[in-house]
Amino acid sequence: MNLELCATDLAFRDEVRRFIEAEYPQALRNQEVEPDELTKEDYLLWHRTLARKGWIAPAWPKEHGGTGWTALQRYIFGQELARYDTVPLLPFGINMVGPVIYTFGTPEQKQRFLPPTFSGDIWWCQGYSEPGAGSDLASLKTRAERNGDEYIVNGQKTWTTLAQHADWGFFLVRTNPAAKAQEGISFLLIDLRSPGVTVRPLITIDGTHEVNEIWLENVRVPVENRVFRENEGWTCAKFLLEHERSGIARVARSQRALEHLIDFCATDEMSSPPLLQDPYFARKVAEVQIELLALEYTELRLLTAATEHQAPGPESSLLKIKGSELQQRITELAREAAGHYGIVFPHRRDTRAQPHEAGSSAARRAARVYLNTRKVSIYGGSNEIQRNIIAKRILNL
Repeated sequence: MNLELCATDLAFRDEVRRFIEAEYPQALRNQEVEPDELTKEDYLLWHRTLARKGWIAPAWPKEHGGTGWTALQRYIFGQELARYDTVPLLPFGINMVGPVIYTFGTPEQKQRFLPPTFSGDIWWCQGYSEPGAGSDLASLKTRAERNGDEYIVNGQKTWTTLAQHADWGFFLVRTNPAAKAQEGISFLLIDLRSPGVTVRPLITIDGTHEVNEIWLENVRVPVENRVFRENEGWTCAKFLLEHERSGIARVARSQRALEHLIDFCATDEMSSPPLLQDPYFARKVAEVQIELLALEYTELRLLTAATEHQAPGPESSLLKIKGSELQQRITELAREAAGHYGIVFPHRRDTRAQPHEAGSSAARRAARVYLNTRKVSIYGGSNEIQRNIIAKRILNL
């Protein structure tokens, strides 16, 4: 969408473009359109580049390193990051636990954790889901028993994204098993180097190591690492999830992915004539374009609310549902366009094609991305749960 920008916002957009063109690390260019897996160093290289500029946490309060940008400027910044196919910024520290700490944390917690989160010196992971407690998160079983100035934590977390790289994790744990589900949960920050913490890989169907399970066996966590009051961690959890769901929509990234798909289908590399000349396929692409435009309007309505300093609310569930569905639709179209060149073999750990294999890199990548994107309608609270939130908090049903 082409917004009507004032001169100040146009100048800001141009400044962002000049910075990305000049400072985006050469080693990362084209990573998002090639089938290379990103390393920890890849993520941190771009994170630290933005941190040195002071642009890594635009939404944070200025006293903690935020930019002081308007909501529209933050929106423009996200649009330009997508436009240049930059490595996605991991949300766990900046967009998730960071806001929890500066909203609910003690002065000591803010001083201890916010600067290294900003700089990238702490890599965070999210310890929410458990076997049997995913969408029904309040049924979690991981226990934290108070023992003087410490909690003794025992339990298991699963689907923990990129925990193999993490230094710290933010965990939901049950501190009062006798209380109602949401009323007996606390929010703990746990050093993953603590004795008793074990991170085990889970290899996903696309053949990659992105998620993990974490075992906690008699892990000692200082009480000072609890954010907010004991047994009231659900307040932090809901606050965090509303921020997470807003980001899951990835509207700008989906628009960019669709542009790549259109470019790919406009050539005759995979089919002759080009697939985009097929009216049936072209109609499906147009339908996604229209729905993305409608979703962007919804995002801009929430942007207006942010301009008035309102926190994300149940409307973030709307973004999460439709945004995740459109991400999946785009990957489905990409795999359809790739045809037999997009076939992968899930039992192979490394599904990257070898130089002698036929098909372009975009075609080879299509199936892997398709398989990986099945998760987006589940994490952050499954879409079924989001519909319940909409029914209760928006429709008052």
